[in-house]
Amino acid sequence: MPKKQTIPAEVQEEVQKLIDEFNSVHLKESTSLLNTFFPSKKKRGYSARFKGKYLYLDRTDRTEPLPICRLTWNGKIDNWDLAIYKYSSEKYDPEEWFFPGEEFVDGTVTGAMKAGMEAYEIR
Repeated sequence: MPKKQTIPAEVQEEVQKLIDEFNSVHLKESTSLLNTFFPSKKKRGYSARFKGKYLYLDRTDRTEPLPICRLTWNGKIDNWDLAIYKYSSEKYDPEEWFFPGEEFVDGTVTGAMKAGMEAYEIR
């Protein structure tokens, strides 16, 4: 029986560094008056979930993390396949390429996060 493909631990660590860096640059904490009086206990930004050959990118904007996209590991840190999450069907769709931000999809984790920022704006 063939071994199930998984994302190596060192790649997972590198992905987490990329996410942390992206969050610190693009998703700074809100300085609104509302947040001054009612600070959020949730940290804004992207988070990663790893399962087999998949990297799931979720993003917390206000409350709970919401799915943004799923990346499929192809053996290199800069060669992932993207499937955007479609709320209309509640599924990840690797065939969907007509969405705001698709121009940022370049096989990288950072490109996927940039695409997610356009596809699902922070409100």
